Amino acid sequence: MVQPKPINGKLEYTGKVQPQLGEKGAKGQLLYPYLPNPELVEAVNLAIYLERPLLLKGEPGCGKTLLASAVAYELNLKLEAWYVKSTSRARDGLYTYDAVGRLRDAQLAASGRLTPEQILRIDDPTSYIRWGQLGRAFQEPQRTVVLIDEIDKADIDFPNDLLLELDQKRFIVEETGQEIEAKAVPIVFITSNDEKDLPDAFLRRCLFHYVEFPNRERLIKIVNALFPTSSEALVKEAVGSFWRLREKMQEDKGEAGKKVSTSELIDWFRVLRRYPEDEALAKLDGKIPYAGVLLKRWDDHVRYLRQNRESE
Repeated sequence: MVQPKPINGKLEYTGKVQPQLGEKGAKGQLLYPYLPNPELVEAVNLAIYLERPLLLKGEPGCGKTLLASAVAYELNLKLEAWYVKSTSRARDGLYTYDAVGRLRDAQLAASGRLTPEQILRIDDPTSYIRWGQLGRAFQEPQRTVVLIDEIDKADIDFPNDLLLELDQKRFIVEETGQEIEAKAVPIVFITSNDEKDLPDAFLRRCLFHYVEFPNRERLIKIVNALFPTSSEALVKEAVGSFWRLREKMQEDKGEAGKKVSTSELIDWFRVLRRYPEDEALAKLDGKIPYAGVLLKRWDDHVRYLRQNRESE
């Protein structure tokens, strides 16, 4: 892994430093090549320079989430990933306080069932704090990449509850009065699938970039980067079939409907590679084999089967 590369005292992301196939990150997760376009690289560097969160939107499966891992890898920075759920609260990313555990320990101490060392813990409320992703990032001496993934899954108040922390880079632990201020401003990426509108006050504090779906040439580069031993003929034929399917879905469904995504193309190509090249190419001859890997809605299956029958 390379060392962070300062440019005029600032870090710069190029998108050109890629992990080796099969390489794992610090937490054991597999790392994958990521090929951003120049506009996305520029947006990342503006976010780094301005110390503002970068809000990423784009259709599901276009690579929004993987960007944070790619930036952390190239700049050799720690990654803190916060995957938002419908039950997530903004404070969860800062810290959680185990008030129930402290009460339990106090009751055990009153009954004489704790050691002197355990009793001392009760008098230290900070020992019942568990730091969240942002809380840990604020306390790191070196800049940390923080991913807040699918922020629109949470309650509408969730983004507003993070305004102070993202804007002033500090927060207060209410139970102890401790103020945590960022030692090094984290590089924050926030993804959204546009399932609900985000508050204006929140948007004002972010930079924005829409991650465009890759064109056919970039898809070929992505597949080649992930499967470097695959033949040129198979890659071009598979991407061509995928692209024609996507264009047809675009024609039939417009912008609003779900279309096949990059992540589904990768899964589909991995299935095709199970077979010898000549057999895989034969399966692709005017057809979409293993359509269930790409088409996830029944109406898409029906539409594809109807079109396939009409072409025969």
